[in-house]
Amino acid sequence: MKAKIMAIGNVTPDSFYPASRLTNNEQLEVWAHNALEDGADILDLGGCSTRPGSTPVDQEEEWRRVEPALNILKHKFPETQLSLDTFRPEIARRALDQFGPMIINDISGGCETMYQLVRDKKVPYVWTLRGDLTLPSRMPYVCEIENLILDPGFGFIGSTEADYACMRNMDTLRRYNRPVLVGVSRKSMVYKPLGLTPDTCLAATQALQMYALTQGATILRTHDVRATAHTLYLYKMTQ
Repeated sequence: MKAKIMAIGNVTPDSFYPASRLTNNEQLEVWAHNALEDGADILDLGGCSTRPGSTPVDQEEEWRRVEPALNILKHKFPETQLSLDTFRPEIARRALDQFGPMIINDISGGCETMYQLVRDKKVPYVWTLRGDLTLPSRMPYVCEIENLILDPGFGFIGSTEADYACMRNMDTLRRYNRPVLVGVSRKSMVYKPLGLTPDTCLAATQALQMYALTQGATILRTHDVRATAHTLYLYKMTQ
Protein backbone atom coordinates (compact mmCIF):
# COMPACT_ATOMS: atom_id res chain seq x y z
CA MET A 1 0.00 0.00 0.00
CA LYS A 2 1.11 3.57 -0.69
CA ALA A 3 2.98 5.11 2.22
CA LYS A 4 1.59 8.29 3.77
CA ILE A 5 2.97 11.12 5.88
CA MET A 6 1.36 12.17 9.17
CA ALA A 7 2.42 15.62 10.39
CA ILE A 8 2.82 16.15 14.14
CA GLY A 9 1.27 19.22 15.77
CA ASN A 10 0.87 19.79 19.49
CA VAL A 11 -1.30 22.40 21.18
CA THR A 12 0.77 21.92 24.31
CA PRO A 13 3.47 23.98 26.07
CA ASP A 14 5.60 20.96 27.01
CA SER A 15 5.95 18.52 24.12
CA PHE A 16 9.53 17.22 23.94
CA TYR A 17 10.31 18.94 20.63
CA PRO A 18 9.65 22.68 20.98
CA ALA A 19 9.19 23.27 17.24
CA SER A 20 6.04 21.13 17.32
CA ARG A 21 4.36 23.33 19.93
CA LEU A 22 1.50 25.40 18.51
CA THR A 23 0.68 28.05 21.09
CA ASN A 24 -1.79 30.20 19.16
CA ASN A 25 -4.24 30.02 16.26
CA GLU A 26 -1.90 31.72 13.80
CA GLN A 27 0.84 29.16 14.46
CA LEU A 28 -1.68 26.36 14.06
CA GLU A 29 -2.85 27.57 10.66
CA VAL A 30 0.69 28.18 9.41
CA TRP A 31 1.77 24.72 10.57
CA ALA A 32 -1.18 23.04 8.85
CA HIS A 33 -0.74 24.99 5.61
CA ASN A 34 3.00 24.34 5.45
CA ALA A 35 2.62 20.66 6.32
CA LEU A 36 0.10 20.11 3.54
CA GLU A 37 2.18 22.11 1.05
CA ASP A 38 5.22 20.00 1.95
CA GLY A 39 3.41 16.72 1.35
CA ALA A 40 1.52 15.69 4.48
CA ASP A 41 -1.47 13.40 3.98
CA ILE A 42 -2.67 13.55 7.60
CA LEU A 43 -2.56 16.24 10.31
CA ASP A 44 -2.14 14.72 13.77
CA LEU A 45 -3.08 17.00 16.67
CA GLY A 46 -2.32 16.39 20.33
CA GLY A 47 -3.35 18.29 23.44
CA CYS A 48 -1.66 16.25 26.17
CA SER A 49 2.07 15.60 26.18
CA THR A 50 3.03 11.94 26.57
CA ARG A 51 6.80 12.47 26.56
CA PRO A 52 8.70 10.31 29.08
CA GLY A 53 8.46 11.78 32.57
CA SER A 54 5.59 14.12 31.78
CA THR A 55 2.49 14.45 33.94
CA PRO A 56 -0.64 14.37 31.75
CA VAL A 57 -2.98 17.33 32.10
CA ASP A 58 -6.51 16.52 33.19
CA GLN A 59 -9.26 15.69 30.73
CA GLU A 60 -10.92 19.11 30.71
CA GLU A 61 -7.63 20.90 30.06
CA GLU A 62 -6.89 18.55 27.17
CA TRP A 63 -10.30 19.30 25.67
CA ARG A 64 -9.86 23.04 26.23
CA ARG A 65 -6.74 22.83 24.09
CA VAL A 66 -7.88 20.55 21.27
CA GLU A 67 -11.50 21.69 20.75
CA PRO A 68 -10.71 25.13 19.27
CA ALA A 69 -7.75 23.73 17.32
CA LEU A 70 -9.87 20.99 15.73
CA ASN A 71 -12.52 23.58 14.94
CA ILE A 72 -9.98 25.66 13.03
CA LEU A 73 -8.51 22.71 11.15
CA LYS A 74 -11.93 21.35 10.24
CA HIS A 75 -13.10 24.67 8.82
CA LYS A 76 -9.86 25.91 7.24
CA PHE A 77 -8.81 22.55 5.77
CA PRO A 78 -12.08 20.66 5.29
CA GLU A 79 -10.75 18.07 2.85
CA THR A 80 -7.78 17.06 5.01
CA GLN A 81 -7.58 13.80 6.95
CA LEU A 82 -7.32 14.71 10.63
CA SER A 83 -5.98 12.59 13.46
CA LEU A 84 -6.44 13.18 17.18
CA ASP A 85 -3.62 12.03 19.44
CA THR A 86 -5.42 11.07 22.66
CA PHE A 87 -5.58 8.12 25.02
CA ARG A 88 -8.85 9.25 26.62
CA PRO A 89 -12.10 7.76 25.27
CA GLU A 90 -14.12 10.77 26.40
CA ILE A 91 -11.90 13.19 24.47
CA ALA A 92 -12.17 10.97 21.40
CA ARG A 93 -15.96 10.78 21.77
CA ARG A 94 -16.37 14.55 22.06
CA ALA A 95 -14.15 15.13 19.02
CA LEU A 96 -15.98 12.59 16.87
CA ASP A 97 -19.40 13.85 17.94
CA GLN A 98 -18.54 17.49 17.27
CA PHE A 99 -16.24 17.31 14.26
CA GLY A 100 -17.04 14.03 12.55
CA PRO A 101 -14.80 11.15 11.49
CA MET A 102 -11.07 11.33 12.11
CA ILE A 103 -8.26 8.97 13.07
CA ILE A 104 -7.95 8.28 16.79
CA ASN A 105 -4.24 7.90 17.57
CA ASP A 106 -4.05 6.21 20.99
CA ILE A 107 -0.53 5.67 22.39
CA SER A 108 -1.83 3.81 25.44
CA GLY A 109 -2.75 0.56 23.72
CA GLY A 110 -6.40 1.25 24.39
CA CYS A 111 -9.17 -0.10 26.58
CA GLU A 112 -12.54 -1.69 25.93
CA THR A 113 -14.29 1.70 26.11
CA MET A 114 -12.02 3.09 23.40
CA TYR A 115 -12.33 -0.04 21.26
CA GLN A 116 -16.12 0.10 21.47
CA LEU A 117 -16.15 3.79 20.57
CA VAL A 118 -14.09 3.43 17.41
CA ARG A 119 -16.02 0.30 16.41
CA ASP A 120 -19.33 2.13 16.79
CA LYS A 121 -18.08 5.25 14.99
CA LYS A 122 -16.32 3.19 12.29
CA VAL A 123 -13.25 5.41 12.36
CA PRO A 124 -9.56 4.52 11.90
CA TYR A 125 -7.82 3.63 15.15
CA VAL A 126 -4.07 3.58 15.80
CA TRP A 127 -3.42 0.64 18.11
CA THR A 128 -0.07 1.11 19.84
CA LEU A 129 1.57 -2.23 20.58
CA ARG A 130 4.40 -0.95 22.82
CA GLY A 131 6.79 -3.50 21.41
CA ASP A 132 4.54 -6.55 21.68
CA LEU A 133 4.26 -7.79 18.11
CA THR A 134 2.62 -11.11 19.08
CA LEU A 135 -0.81 -10.07 17.90
CA PRO A 136 -2.78 -13.33 17.71
CA SER A 137 -3.43 -13.42 21.46
CA ARG A 138 -4.48 -9.78 21.45
CA MET A 139 -6.37 -9.37 18.17
CA PRO A 140 -9.75 -10.58 19.49
CA TYR A 141 -10.04 -7.38 21.48
CA VAL A 142 -9.78 -5.19 18.40
CA CYS A 143 -10.53 -7.45 15.42
CA GLU A 144 -13.93 -5.83 14.86
CA ILE A 145 -12.33 -2.42 14.28
CA GLU A 146 -12.65 -2.01 10.53
CA ASN A 147 -9.86 0.52 10.04
CA LEU A 148 -7.16 -0.68 12.40
CA ILE A 149 -3.68 0.83 12.12
CA LEU A 150 -0.81 -0.91 13.90
CA ASP A 151 1.88 1.14 15.67
CA PRO A 152 4.84 -0.77 17.15
CA GLY A 153 5.14 1.97 19.76
CA PHE A 154 8.70 3.22 19.46
CA GLY A 155 9.59 5.36 22.46
CA PHE A 156 7.14 3.54 24.71
CA ILE A 157 8.78 0.10 24.75
CA GLY A 158 11.17 0.57 27.64
CA SER A 159 14.71 1.08 26.36
CA THR A 160 16.65 2.07 23.26
CA GLU A 161 17.79 -1.52 22.83
CA ALA A 162 14.19 -2.74 22.97
CA ASP A 163 13.16 -0.12 20.41
CA TYR A 164 15.75 -1.38 17.93
CA ALA A 165 14.93 -5.03 18.59
CA CYS A 166 11.31 -4.19 17.77
CA MET A 167 12.36 -2.31 14.64
CA ARG A 168 14.33 -5.32 13.40
CA ASN A 169 11.26 -7.55 13.84
CA MET A 170 8.64 -5.07 12.66
CA ASP A 171 8.28 -6.74 9.28
CA THR A 172 6.37 -9.57 10.98
CA LEU A 173 3.40 -7.21 11.03
CA ARG A 174 3.07 -7.48 7.25
CA ARG A 175 1.13 -10.73 7.67
CA TYR A 176 -1.87 -8.86 9.13
CA ASN A 177 -2.31 -6.70 6.04
CA ARG A 178 -2.96 -3.59 8.08
CA PRO A 179 -1.37 -0.15 7.76
CA VAL A 180 1.67 0.21 10.00
CA LEU A 181 2.42 3.60 11.54
CA VAL A 182 5.97 4.38 12.63
CA GLY A 183 6.77 7.36 14.83
CA VAL A 184 10.51 7.75 15.46
CA SER A 185 10.78 11.43 14.59
CA ARG A 186 13.48 13.09 16.72
CA LYS A 187 12.94 10.57 19.55
CA SER A 188 15.60 9.49 22.02
CA MET A 189 16.16 6.19 20.19
CA VAL A 190 17.49 8.34 17.34
CA TYR A 191 19.52 10.99 19.11
CA LYS A 192 20.85 9.33 22.26
CA PRO A 193 23.03 6.67 20.60
CA LEU A 194 24.64 9.42 18.52
CA GLY A 195 25.13 11.92 21.35
CA LEU A 196 22.76 14.36 19.66
CA THR A 197 19.63 16.22 20.74
CA PRO A 198 16.09 16.40 19.34
CA ASP A 199 17.11 19.59 17.54
CA THR A 200 20.13 18.07 15.80
CA CYS A 201 18.97 14.62 14.69
CA LEU A 202 17.01 15.34 11.50
CA ALA A 203 19.34 13.38 9.22
CA ALA A 204 19.44 10.44 11.62
CA THR A 205 15.64 10.45 11.82
CA GLN A 206 15.42 10.22 8.05
CA ALA A 207 17.86 7.31 7.98
CA LEU A 208 15.75 5.39 10.46
CA GLN A 209 12.53 6.26 8.64
CA MET A 210 14.03 4.89 5.42
CA TYR A 211 14.82 1.62 7.24
CA ALA A 212 11.29 1.55 8.67
CA LEU A 213 9.90 1.74 5.14
CA THR A 214 11.91 -1.34 4.18
CA GLN A 215 10.42 -3.09 7.21
CA GLY A 216 6.84 -2.39 6.15
CA ALA A 217 5.97 1.06 7.50
CA THR A 218 3.10 2.61 5.56
CA ILE A 219 2.55 5.78 7.62
CA LEU A 220 5.44 7.94 8.82
CA ARG A 221 4.54 10.23 11.72
CA THR A 222 6.94 13.14 11.59
CA HIS A 223 7.81 16.64 12.75
CA ASP A 224 9.59 17.31 9.45
CA VAL A 225 7.23 16.82 6.55
CA ARG A 226 9.38 18.11 3.70
CA ALA A 227 12.41 16.03 4.66
CA THR A 228 10.20 12.98 5.14
CA ALA A 229 8.59 13.54 1.74
CA HIS A 230 12.07 13.51 0.22
CA THR A 231 12.89 10.28 2.05
CA LEU A 232 9.67 8.69 0.85
CA TYR A 233 10.30 9.82 -2.73
CA LEU A 234 13.78 8.28 -2.77
CA TYR A 235 12.45 5.09 -1.22
CA LYS A 236 9.90 4.81 -4.01
CA MET A 237 12.72 5.25 -6.53
CA THR A 238 14.26 2.03 -5.22
CA GLN A 239 11.10 -0.03 -5.66
